[in-house]
Amino acid sequence: MADNDNDPRSTIVALCRQFYGLGWVSGTGGGISIREDGKIYMAPSGVQKERLREEDLFVLDEAGEVIAAPTAGGEKVSACAPLFMNAFRIRDAGAVLHSHSVHAMLATLVYEDAFRVTHLEMMKGITGTGYHDELVVPIIENKAHEADLAESMAAAMEAHPDSHAVLVRRHGVYVWGADWVEAKTHAECYDYLFEAAVRMKQLGFDPSSAPAPSIRRVGF
Repeated sequence: MADNDNDPRSTIVALCRQFYGLGWVSGTGGGISIREDGKIYMAPSGVQKERLREEDLFVLDEAGEVIAAPTAGGEKVSACAPLFMNAFRIRDAGAVLHSHSVHAMLATLVYEDAFRVTHLEMMKGITGTGYHDELVVPIIENKAHEADLAESMAAAMEAHPDSHAVLVRRHGVYVWGADWVEAKTHAECYDYLFEAAVRMKQLGFDPSSAPAPSIRRVGF
């Protein structure tokens, strides 16, 4: 991905176009926010992410107050802002991504309180997680308005300090990282794992259980 000297504005614009192609931010939903040098860059509410321009972005301080608004005027900060701020505040994230991936949504239908998998190679793409570990992502219940999820998301993050994501039932997922590169890597690996787990369940495998040891047959 080419960006303009790592300017957070151009990075967000480029990533939103890429995520649109993956089906993560269609219909104005989803997006990504980046924190750099004490400033938080965030898209307006209700915009087509694949058509986003650098001048469309808001800039907030670390308390969540707007310090620079889009040049066109009239826009509102993303409805995801309180949830993005959770990741910045509780996890000291450098970037947080919200995806409306179908894989994430379906994963919330086949698990109850938390998504759980083990012994899948792509788990190693999640910081602090190994192949033999159990990867857990908490699931919170959806609400009519995005901002109303902030409290339950914060509680889930506090209860699961090792997770780099929170799933929202019948909605999608919030994923974060130390910077946009790690957040993007996490989001891609989680999305793979969500899809893999749903397919494994369809095939009769339990993604949360370690595979049975193979039995070596000895010829007579």
